[in-house]
Amino acid sequence: MASNLSIFSASLALLSFFVLCSAIADVAAAKRTRLHFYFHEINAGPNTSVVRVAQANTTLASPTSFGALVVADNPLTKGPELTSKLVGRAQGIYTSASQEELAFMTSLNFAFTAGKYNGSVLTVLGRFAIALPVREMSVVGGSGYFRLARGYARIRTHRMDQRTGLVTVEYNVTVIHPR
Repeated sequence: MASNLSIFSASLALLSFFVLCSAIADVAAAKRTRLHFYFHEINAGPNTSVVRVAQANTTLASPTSFGALVVADNPLTKGPELTSKLVGRAQGIYTSASQEELAFMTSLNFAFTAGKYNGSVLTVLGRFAIALPVREMSVVGGSGYFRLARGYARIRTHRMDQRTGLVTVEYNVTVIHPR
């Protein structure tokens, strides 16, 4: 009985060692890519990039628009100006998910349309609390160059123009992927 237990313990230790070595090899083989770009949400005019598609019966009475569902197709540019070089589109949904503060559950695909990452996509998911000076969301996947991606995005509002309805948001994204 004791020898069976020691064989089992040794086998378990050996298996754990191989799993750990495999995980270390995966991390060592992974590439780290850092991206920096600007997201432009256009809330007014003929080129509006966000549209409210649904809301709860109580949404209009809520100070946080709780229950609103918005679909977005926002330009991503290299620089902070909307006229800067277009590098992709942020396509997805935001749902106002807090009754206490302006915070959204956000699911976005960053579809890159230029340069080295043209045709590749990063998927970002998480809580987006407007009042925080810096927000963080998870990179949960990707395709093309970013297949099997994971990582995070640090997000900061660059400019919010109430007059024009343009919101510019700076993204610093760190991605770990196999390439």
